[in-house]
Amino acid sequence: MSKARRNTASLTRNDTFYAVKPPLFMVHRAPIESNSNDEPSIGETALTRDEAWHLANAWVAAWNAHDLDRIMTHYDDAVELTSPIVAQLLGTADGKVVGKESLRAYFQRGLAAYPELHFRLADVLWGVNSVVLYYTNQKGTHTAEFMELSASGKIAKVVANYGA
Repeated sequence: MSKARRNTASLTRNDTFYAVKPPLFMVHRAPIESNSNDEPSIGETALTRDEAWHLANAWVAAWNAHDLDRIMTHYDDAVELTSPIVAQLLGTADGKVVGKESLRAYFQRGLAAYPELHFRLADVLWGVNSVVLYYTNQKGTHTAEFMELSASGKIAKVVANYGA
C-alpha cells in the first residue's frame, strides 16, 4: 500500500489484507466459527439481511398499530432498555427499564403520552445476535436502537439513541 494512501485513509488490519475502515453505521460481519455439530453456538448466531428486516418491519408495524400486546411479543422476559426518554418519562438518572413487565408499563405510559406516535423505518443493520433499527418518528426525530437478541431470538437488550 502506498505511503500517500496510508497517510490519507484510516486503515484496519484483517488477517490477510489491509482495508479502509467502513464509515459509521456500516456493519462488518466477521466469519462465524461453528461447533462440532456445524450449528452456531449460543452467542454466535449471525442474522441474515432478511431476518433483520423482517424483525424490524414487524417491530415497526406493532408500534405503528399502537398494539401493546404485539409490541411485547418481541421482547425477552429479562429485557433491559436504556434510553434518555426513560430518564425523561420516569425521572430516573440511569434511563433504564429492566424486565418485561416494567417495560410493558413504560411502553403503556409512552403510548399514552404520545398518541400520535408513528415510526418510519429508514435502515436496518445486522450482526451477530444484534440489529440496529434506524428510523424517524412523527416529529422527524432520528432514532437508532441497538437491539441485542437472546438465544430464543427475542430482544434482550436495547440502547436507544436520538438525533435532531
